[in-house]
Amino acid sequence: MFGMILAAGRGKRMMPLTKNTPKPLIKVQGLTLIEHSINALKNAGVRKIVINISYLGGQIKSYLGNGSRFGVNIHYSNESKGALETAGGIMRALPLLGIKPFVIINSDVFCDYDLSNLTLPTNSLAHLVLIDNPKHNLAGDFSLNDTQLTLTNKKTYTFSGIGVYHPDLFKPYLFEEKLALSKVLKATIAKNQISAEHYAGYWQDIGTPERLELANK
Repeated sequence: MFGMILAAGRGKRMMPLTKNTPKPLIKVQGLTLIEHSINALKNAGVRKIVINISYLGGQIKSYLGNGSRFGVNIHYSNESKGALETAGGIMRALPLLGIKPFVIINSDVFCDYDLSNLTLPTNSLAHLVLIDNPKHNLAGDFSLNDTQLTLTNKKTYTFSGIGVYHPDLFKPYLFEEKLALSKVLKATIAKNQISAEHYAGYWQDIGTPERLELANK
């Protein structure tokens, strides 16, 4: 199985820390954020990794190289002409990800979820990991009906940025270049083709200097 780390964001909310350093190279607990993601994938047996890069992406590529010193094999999907949003970035990388389901994790997620637990149920085009709503997203993103992702229940959860996807999820949108993942997910939820699970362990979105400080504590 391939894994993909989303690392093309500009990190505006992390300024001034990201003025000259891409957010994936900011350190948490002594390691760069993206190394935590690489280690999580490697520990789950995923050693073929695609990383999309855009803002200061040359620094990421220079730091990680081909991944050999981390025990993985890294390929890069370059979005140097401008970030394509999440789904657009994934679609740009599809030729590198193969025809089977692949794991995706945001590079700014600091979490102890075991990625080896990720599976894609039959008849699902994606399986997402949801967490309790943090203070910065109290309204949540999705609801959960047993293992089925929905938009209708009153109880909501936040998407963790961790999931497993089938390439077919993106087939209806291949003519679009810039595309938000939420659009793809909501359309597919309506067809009952996205499953999910709730995770109650440690999770932190390193989206601001304040959250970075919390994670380092």
